[in-house]
Amino acid sequence: MKGLAPLFLGIFGTFAFSWIGLTVIPTWQIGHLNPEADEEGTDIYPRPQSGMFARGEHVYAANGCVYCHSQQVRADYIADDIERKWGNRRSAPRDYIFERPVFLGKMRMGQDLANIGARAPAPEESPAPAGAASPAAQGAAASPAAAQATSPSSGSSPAPSLAASPGTSPASAVSQNASPPPGQRTGVASPSPGQMANTTPGGSSPAAPSAQTPGAPWPIQTAGLPPMYSAAWHHVHLYAPRSINPDSNMPAYRFLYEKRRITGERSAEALELSGSDAPPAGWEVVPTYDAKCVVAYLMGLNQSHPLKEVRSVGGAPAVAPSPAPAVQGASPAPAAAGSPAAPKK
Repeated sequence: MKGLAPLFLGIFGTFAFSWIGLTVIPTWQIGHLNPEADEEGTDIYPRPQSGMFARGEHVYAANGCVYCHSQQVRADYIADDIERKWGNRRSAPRDYIFERPVFLGKMRMGQDLANIGARAPAPEESPAPAGAASPAAQGAAASPAAAQATSPSSGSSPAPSLAASPGTSPASAVSQNASPPPGQRTGVASPSPGQMANTTPGGSSPAAPSAQTPGAPWPIQTAGLPPMYSAAWHHVHLYAPRSINPDSNMPAYRFLYEKRRITGERSAEALELSGSDAPPAGWEVVPTYDAKCVVAYLMGLNQSHPLKEVRSVGGAPAVAPSPAPAVQGASPAPAAAGSPAAPKK
C-alpha cells in the first residue's frame, strides 16, 4: 500500500504537466490573438469568412481533402515550402484564428493549399467561365491590344500579342521555354525546384491538349485548359484530375457535378472538357452548388498577407500564367530586341 501513493501521484503529475504544457501554456501564449490592422484600421487580416466559403469548408472536410493536403507553410530553415512557391512566409497562429477546425493536415499526398487562392490569375487575365471557342485567347485584357487566338486545328502561326509598353516589338508566347510577353503574369504556381523553368504548355498536339511532362509532381499549365488555379481550372481538376496531371492519384469528385442535356444555349458554367472526359454531343457538365462552394473555399485560402511577427522570405506566391495556344507546326515569331525577359524564380 505504501507504493500506491507515489504511483498515483506520478500518474496524476504526468497528466497534469501534459495538460499544462499542451493546453494552458499555448492558450496563454496565442489564445488572445486578434486580427492585425494598419494604423488607419483599413487593412485588417485575417477576416472572418462566411457564405459559400463556410459551406465549401464543410464540403472540403466531408470529402477527406484534409487527409492528402496540408494548409501550413513551414519555415524556410526546416523545409522547402517557400522555395516551392507555396507561400512567401511561414504560417503563423494568427492565420487561423477564425478557422474552426483548423485543417493543418498531417500528410501531403498533394501540394499545400494554404495559399492556393493567392496563386489564382488576376481577374483581367481570367477567361469567361465557358463558351469561348478557344481557351487560348487569354492575356488580352492584360495587354493594351488583344491577341488574336488561333484555333488548334489550324496550321497557321498565331498572331503575336503586343507588349504592354508602346513601341515594343511583339514577342512569341508559343515556343518552348520562350519568355512570355510583358504584362502577362509568369511563373508556375507550385513547381518543384527542378521544374522551375518548365512554365510553357507541355503538349503541342491538338489531339492531346492535356499532355505534360510525365511524372511531374506538381501541376503545370497545359494547353487547352483554363488558366491554372482559376475557378474554371479548379472545376476541371475536381471533375477530371488526370486530365491535368496524368500521374495524379486524386479521386474524381464527379458526384459534385451534373451532366445534363443542353436546351437552347450552352451554359456559361459548363466545364471545358476534352477527350474521354467530355460529355456526349448535346450534353454538358455543370457544377452543383456544393462544387461552387468548395471552389470558392479554395480560392479564398490566402496567407500571403504580411504579418509583423513573421518574416517574409520569398516574393508573392506565383500566379498562374494564361495558357498560350499550342499550334501544330507553328513557327514562333522572333523575340523583340530589348524586350524584358521573364524574371528568374
